[in-house]
Amino acid sequence: RLTGQQQEINSLMQRKSAVDEENTRLKNEFGTLNRKFKDKSQELKDTEECAWKKEEQNRLVIKNLEEENKGLNVCCADLLSDLEKLRKQEAQWKREKSGNDARIKNLETDLAETREQIKSLHRICSNLSSQVAVKQEELFQKDCDVVRAK
Repeated sequence: RLTGQQQEINSLMQRKSAVDEENTRLKNEFGTLNRKFKDKSQELKDTEECAWKKEEQNRLVIKNLEEENKGLNVCCADLLSDLEKLRKQEAQWKREKSGNDARIKNLETDLAETREQIKSLHRICSNLSSQVAVKQEELFQKDCDVVRAK
C-alpha cells in the first residue's frame, strides 16, 4: 500500500513538476505577450499621436489654403471687374475711333475738294491775269495812240 501511495505521490510530484514547468512556461509566455502588448500599446499611442499631429497640420494647411483661396477669389473678382472696365473703355475708344475716322475721311474729302477749288481758282486767276495783261497792253497802246494823236 505504501508503494502505491509512493507511486501516486511520485506521479503527483511529476504532474506538479509538469504543471510547474507549464506554469513557468505560461508565465514566461504571458510576460512576453504582456511586453508585446505594452509595446503595441505604446506603438498605437505613438501612431495615434502622430495621426493627431498630422490631422492638426492638415487642418492648418486647409485653413491656410482656404484663406489663400479667399484672397485669390477677391483678386479674381477685382481682375474681372478691371477686365469689364477695360472692355467698356475699349468699346468707347472704338466708337470714338470710328467717329474720328469718319471725321478724318470727311476732312480728307473736304481737303481734296478745297485743293480742286484752289487749282480752279488759280487757273481763273491766271486767266484773269492774262486778260489784265492783255487789257493793260491794249490800254497802253490806246494811250500811245492818244498821245500820238495829240
